[in-house]
Amino acid sequence: MKKGMLCALIFSLVALIQAPEAESAQKRLSILTGGTSGIYFPIGGAMAKAVSKAGDLQATAESSNASVFNVNLLSKYEAEMAFVQNDVTAWAFKGEHMFDKPMPNLRTVVSIYPEHVHLVTAKDSGIKSLADLKGKRVSVGPPNSGYEADARILLQLAGMSFNDFNTSRLSAADSAARYKDNQIDAAFMTIGYPAPAPMDMNTSKPISLVHFDKAFLDKLVATHPYFVASIIPAGTYQGVDTDTPCPAVMALIVTHDKMSDDTVYAFLKNLFANLPDVHISHAKAKELSLENALRGIAAAPLHPGAAKFYKEKGLTLPAGAVVGK
Repeated sequence: MKKGMLCALIFSLVALIQAPEAESAQKRLSILTGGTSGIYFPIGGAMAKAVSKAGDLQATAESSNASVFNVNLLSKYEAEMAFVQNDVTAWAFKGEHMFDKPMPNLRTVVSIYPEHVHLVTAKDSGIKSLADLKGKRVSVGPPNSGYEADARILLQLAGMSFNDFNTSRLSAADSAARYKDNQIDAAFMTIGYPAPAPMDMNTSKPISLVHFDKAFLDKLVATHPYFVASIIPAGTYQGVDTDTPCPAVMALIVTHDKMSDDTVYAFLKNLFANLPDVHISHAKAKELSLENALRGIAAAPLHPGAAKFYKEKGLTLPAGAVVGK
């Protein structure tokens, strides 16, 4: 009897010792996205489910205040992975624009899709270029946001500033509301298309998108290489029947230098193994592919776990994509 009790005790102790090991085999991973009405959130949720399918990672997507908020948490090791625009990533890494000091611990993981600079106005506003904004009522995005910084860069390149018009600093949703109430004439938004705010604006009065000419876009890309020249296709928004040439930045997944190589490698392996599950989450998610995974990635050093994955897939790391330690 005593021998049986001893065996049972030993078995129980072994089970207790092994249980934490079994539990720790599955790494939990949180992915910060953006607001629930934006594009980051649904794509992030689909990515979390795709990454969790293999069972070695248990990923969850969390709503947040998007790029600037996300990099601040990453830099303090208070987040694990996050959606961040590549321009914001570059500014944070170098300590520029809204960032008081560099954040050298940021590491890039994967490029997802381009986010296009929408300069939205009413079709009958007469605003056809940046110069036409002079004297108008213009929303440039929330204070210290990527929207605002992008707008400032574009205006500086055109020899203008926020002093050239009546400036409001509003979110995309608030810009749409003010437009519908006839309180603003135009709004800058750096966002994937089709975006809810321009669609909402269009329900009140027909919108137009300002075109950026090739010479301007070439100069922009040459001076600020995190921008790419792109288009918003005709028909993306009702009544906008021609392609709109415009600048774009890339939405990235970013992490920090303390994230383990194995976790980042497993994240990418599971993500690309289940890519169709992500593609159905939003039209922009269809642009996530191995072919585009390194586009705009050099905003901060590439995480070593990501570099290992891409090299195994036969991809050549782009010039400037220094692999972080």
